[in-house]
Amino acid sequence: MANNNDKSRPAGRKTALKGRELAPVALAALRSQLGDERQHPDLRRRDRLIEHLHALQDGRGYLALAELRALAAYMNLPMAAVYETATFYAHFDVVHDDQTPPPEVTVRVCDSLSCQLAGAEALQEALNARFDANRVRVIRAPCMGRCDSAPVAEVGHHHVRYATAEGIEAVVDVGHFHPEAITWERLGTYRKRGGFTLLKKCQQGEVVLGTLLELLEQSGLRGLGGAGFPTFKKWRAVRAEPGPRFCVINADEGEPGTFKDRHYLETAPHQFLEGALVSAWAVGADALYLYLRDEYPGLHRVLREAIAELEQVGLATPGYIVLRRGAGAYICGEESALIESLEGKPGKPRHRPPFVAQKGLFDRPTLVNNVETVYWIPRLWEKGATWFAQQGRHGRSGLRSFSVSGRVKHPGVHLAPAGITLQELIDEYCGGMAEGHRLAAYLPGGASGGILPASRADIPLDFDTLQPHGAFIGSGAVIVLSEQDDLRAVATNLLAFFADESCGQCTPCRVGSEKMHSLLARDTWDVNALTRLAQVMQDASICGLGQAAPNPVLGLLRDFRPALTQQGIIVTDAADGGPV
Repeated sequence: MANNNDKSRPAGRKTALKGRELAPVALAALRSQLGDERQHPDLRRRDRLIEHLHALQDGRGYLALAELRALAAYMNLPMAAVYETATFYAHFDVVHDDQTPPPEVTVRVCDSLSCQLAGAEALQEALNARFDANRVRVIRAPCMGRCDSAPVAEVGHHHVRYATAEGIEAVVDVGHFHPEAITWERLGTYRKRGGFTLLKKCQQGEVVLGTLLELLEQSGLRGLGGAGFPTFKKWRAVRAEPGPRFCVINADEGEPGTFKDRHYLETAPHQFLEGALVSAWAVGADALYLYLRDEYPGLHRVLREAIAELEQVGLATPGYIVLRRGAGAYICGEESALIESLEGKPGKPRHRPPFVAQKGLFDRPTLVNNVETVYWIPRLWEKGATWFAQQGRHGRSGLRSFSVSGRVKHPGVHLAPAGITLQELIDEYCGGMAEGHRLAAYLPGGASGGILPASRADIPLDFDTLQPHGAFIGSGAVIVLSEQDDLRAVATNLLAFFADESCGQCTPCRVGSEKMHSLLARDTWDVNALTRLAQVMQDASICGLGQAAPNPVLGLLRDFRPALTQQGIIVTDAADGGPV
């Protein structure tokens, strides 16, 4: 019992600070790695937090709790804020003081639907049997954006395409974990074919904003990240807001089945950068931010070098283009969650209004465009709005980049007329179905775009054409299924993805996706229970993740009941009136 007569310390005075003490050596080590924040105050800005976490993770292979405490002091942030951000993102490994750090080598096996169809589950089992868990950690990972070369694995930062256990073991034994080299069009080559003519005309006043907006309107260019909002309207809305303004390019294509943005960034980064800079000019942006998903490590080097080329020749002011890395969070493809992530926070969607066009990055009006959207702008200026608008089939207009994977002979990015049907896409661009497979179903817009039967392979693929059938085109991530594929496995794969990727902010999405996944594991699918749950998720989720997660399940219940029965699933409409 305490001695109430003890006068050796004043009443109410603490003898020590609460919490863990910061080791001075840890802070000194941090300064040697990141720079001295006392001399460079910008290093303490909150929006640098995720970049600092990447630097620490890359250096050690994980984030020790002592490092996070030092980082909190370094940035003058609460430890809770640093810890919350570090633990939100899948690519950060936080190791507590009493935990054993992960092995030096980590192999991530993609478990997206396209890779599952190509044998990813068997691959992971083979790797677990082959490697000593104390030497090599084998874990599953969401879509890596290489669905055309499934199955895919990542060793460190090195992608292994068409992966086999033997091939991955060879990479581990050699110890080459760095990103693979990418051959890309350099600045000089791009300028020889007329590149950056549009940007220079804009900067010199030869092209005015009204002319460019008219070009975009006549061409019918829409946002190609999924929402399909007319590009000229978005530019006009942001430009109408008071400055300062920002421009952000969303290169975080995490939708399972989509990889078109990677294709354009790898083959024509300067055409993309010209379109991005023109977009920033159009809205009078004070800075241009590029948010690139961490699953594309090779592209970080490509874009860094391409940006440096622009700065060296005066096409971009040094520091005007800011390249930032994501950290493994599908939700950051949603524009307001992306903004939160750019600000160094967990990527959780914001309530709207206000929209990011009014109050976005750093609470300023912000234009958010997709990679492919701005990629087209220099080409539209060169070829004209009529050229683009005249493309199309079945009454549709323009061109679409389809990321096709699954049971086709030639998966890949196929540039095709808007409005092309799936059957036409397979026959004319994909070389037909893979040997021994017959079309049974397809996902027109990735995991969130719903699922349609082969009998609806004649619907024009474009914005606004699929909604009457319970689906949407999204980013054009087409996954083709055959009669050999297990529909329950397809559905559970997609719902497991949504459950894993839910940010957890709202209950309908967080709990609903987990509950729907568990209901799909049963031998009897209760239609009433599933549809009631889907309605709650669609009506009450904050963002598109929770709203779209039920789409593939609803599609199966609507169009695939005989096929489900043949695969041993009992589908019942018996309503018990009770809770889900």
